Amino acid sequence: MIIVSLRPAVVRVLKCVVSLVAVVLAAAPAVAEQAAATPLVPVALLPFQDRATEGAAPRPGGPVGDGGKVTDLLFAELVVEPALMLIEREDIRKLLDEQELNLTGLANPATATRVGQLTGAKILIAGSVFRVDNSQYLVAKIIGTETSRVLGASVKGTARDDLGGLADRLATEIVKVVTERGGELLPKVVTRDDRLADLKKALPAGERPTLFVEIKEQHIAPVVAIVAGPGGLVVIDPAAETEMTLFAKEAGFAVVDPKEGKRSAAAVLVLGEAISEPAVRHGNLISAKARLEVKAVDQATGKVLAIDRQTTVATDLTEQIAAKTALQEASALIAERLLPKIAGFRPTERAP
Repeated sequence: MIIVSLRPAVVRVLKCVVSLVAVVLAAAPAVAEQAAATPLVPVALLPFQDRATEGAAPRPGGPVGDGGKVTDLLFAELVVEPALMLIEREDIRKLLDEQELNLTGLANPATATRVGQLTGAKILIAGSVFRVDNSQYLVAKIIGTETSRVLGASVKGTARDDLGGLADRLATEIVKVVTERGGELLPKVVTRDDRLADLKKALPAGERPTLFVEIKEQHIAPVVAIVAGPGGLVVIDPAAETEMTLFAKEAGFAVVDPKEGKRSAAAVLVLGEAISEPAVRHGNLISAKARLEVKAVDQATGKVLAIDRQTTVATDLTEQIAAKTALQEASALIAERLLPKIAGFRPTERAP
């Protein structure tokens, strides 16, 4: 009797559960789409300088190594911040070693653009730790790599204050600046139509040389995929090549198809190599970093007419789409700069 009496209640509970699951599943695409649209900004945290001991012998009891400690503490605080996407610290160390850049140069707004191109970061965070009498200061510079705009954040405490507490307060101030005033650091969002319009204005009048566009692209995958080649390299759809071709055709260039046409039919060869790889994961989103190098070559003489390179970062729900988006962005930026340089090129007349 008890089992029979409970059956209607069980049925009602099951119906509620099924309805709830259906609602969650129906809402999942919308949630995913909203997550993909989240404007996460790639941020590079540079090592903080310890100005108390810079250029001087360490003092007994002084804050030796405080710059490194603050950098570690800030990274731990900022890496879990939903509004930021921190670039891996190993990439920053590699940048410092390979480019032989010192901390002073990196924190200079004049060189921020170069650092942004190398790392894909839109915002740099640099700073210093120092003491004045019995007060201790943590000061951060927040630099837009594409605008060279600089904002600041700082906290003050006593010499006896816990460094972790001060770093936590500084992290809060940094997040506040980036979320509330980030628009001052980042350039205006430019659409493809805007870029095409600007490109057409920059092009000289007259005929355009025929182009042959060939850009080899590879994606470094963390795992071996079905299409993976040697070394874990995955050949992906020609995103950079397609974007370059699109910009060239919209700008009035005739483009020879690399598969159907003949290479010799083009006056200028636009040749490039592109590589992309996953950067960091942030919740349901994953970012990918891409680097593209392109050169324009005179078909007849082999002379290099122009050369350019670009590093970009893009974020999406899937690694492959993020990689393609990053490659497209890099190609579009190069097209804006490269195509005006070769628009007025006239091929050398070949001897009969």
